[in-house]
Amino acid sequence: MNKELIIRSSSEAVDFALLKDGKLIELHKEEEKSNFQVGDIFIAKIRKPVAGLNAAFVNVGFEKDAFLHYHDLGPNLASQLKFIKLVSAGKLKDFSLKTFQFEKEIDKDGIITDILSANQSVLVQVVKEPISTKGPRISAELSLAGRFIVLVPFSDRVSISQKIEDKKEKDRLKKLVLSIKPKGFGVIVRTVAEGKNVAELEKDLQNLLGRWSAMCKKLPTAHHPSKVLGELNRASSILRDVFNDTFSGIQIDDEELFHQTKEYLQEIAPSKQSIVKFYQSNDTPIFEKYNIERQIKTSFGRTVSMSKGAYLIIEHTEALHVIDVNSGNRSNKATNQEDTAMEVNMIAAAEIARQLRLRDMGGIIVVDFIDMSNPENRKVLFDFLREEMSDDKAKHKILPPSKFGLVQITRQRVRPEVNIKTREEDPNKVNGEIEAPILIIDKITSDLERLLKTHNKVVLNTHPFVAAYLSKGFPSLRSKWFFEHKKWVKIIPRDAYTYLEYHFYDKKGNVISE
Repeated sequence: MNKELIIRSSSEAVDFALLKDGKLIELHKEEEKSNFQVGDIFIAKIRKPVAGLNAAFVNVGFEKDAFLHYHDLGPNLASQLKFIKLVSAGKLKDFSLKTFQFEKEIDKDGIITDILSANQSVLVQVVKEPISTKGPRISAELSLAGRFIVLVPFSDRVSISQKIEDKKEKDRLKKLVLSIKPKGFGVIVRTVAEGKNVAELEKDLQNLLGRWSAMCKKLPTAHHPSKVLGELNRASSILRDVFNDTFSGIQIDDEELFHQTKEYLQEIAPSKQSIVKFYQSNDTPIFEKYNIERQIKTSFGRTVSMSKGAYLIIEHTEALHVIDVNSGNRSNKATNQEDTAMEVNMIAAAEIARQLRLRDMGGIIVVDFIDMSNPENRKVLFDFLREEMSDDKAKHKILPPSKFGLVQITRQRVRPEVNIKTREEDPNKVNGEIEAPILIIDKITSDLERLLKTHNKVVLNTHPFVAAYLSKGFPSLRSKWFFEHKKWVKIIPRDAYTYLEYHFYDKKGNVISE
């Protein structure tokens, strides 16, 4: 398994495409105007605590107030408020918390109006970016994420990632962290720390302590509200969270970002620095070169095609997302309906896991798989879906298939869903829309794979533009079909056809149902 990160820069935004064996699995956009990324820390003022919601609205500089619930205050909020007061007044110069006297923990079932009041200064961290009509979701329990560990100020707790299953390794890491952990700070050990030595963890820790100290120095002169600690740029944060030994290349078309990324990789994985390449080409844009534009067009529509003629229908409502699995009209070597359903469901499970990451879909997702009567098959499907989603860094939970064959998934949503328009203006109609033209090639190819199994001669009638695209150049798509199926497909251009219209005929001139 090889992973590649392809980064495209423009004047308005930077796009990040994560490929796994050449297939697009994540797509991120960092816009210049974005000021509220997950992980950003703000010094802000409470605007209004509301007892009925047991939450407070906080002015962080966004057009809508941020939402801070009592359960997101953290047990040591009183200590944080005292620390801010002393630092802002210039009475505390040591930010290490070694000599800082902690206050009593707040009641976990308390009322927010007993803890916070209007115009009170508080440090808050963005945990969910502004989505739709809602302002950012924030937390007063701060954390600074590093490559191997997460530093939690005003805490003494040490915890190890649940994804590290080896008990001996967990115990080893806990001992290492306890030996270097500074007083007043908690530490969460990340999954990628597995197998790392104390020197690597210590370096990560010192880097985070340096960021904490730099943030605290800003507090005495900081305006309210203002960002006092920003997340890393999106390229570095993606690498921090997902980078591992399976990465085979990082291609970047912006020179400044190339140098920044190379420097960051020098810090976290010096041996892999050589995989960062500066992409220069006047002829082919970087996303075209790596077939990303095509994958975007074919992956973000309401209908998602899969192998062997199967496809997904993805619908979005205000409350949840619904995914319907369809087998399509296809011939199959499976001996019975149960085997066909199992085969399609397994293909769909892998694609659904990819789609959730690619679109960054969150909240409640209901998947309507094809019904299977065998309980063993349902269990195999459930286990396979869990395995396919194990790489997903967003928190998620999957329930076993219900009696109706429905699988319910909840997935953490911290950013707006990636929503790319794949339909385009229809040149044949006024105010009409059609699917992106590139999709027609995939549909024709899929239909041909099925028809060539039962027909020796197939004639394709299609619009002249599509006919030219299929037959011109070397090797043309038609040539590739011939090499794969050992059957020549005759293509006839039809002026009367609309752009996306096509039909297949047999050797007698009869229409073959697509």
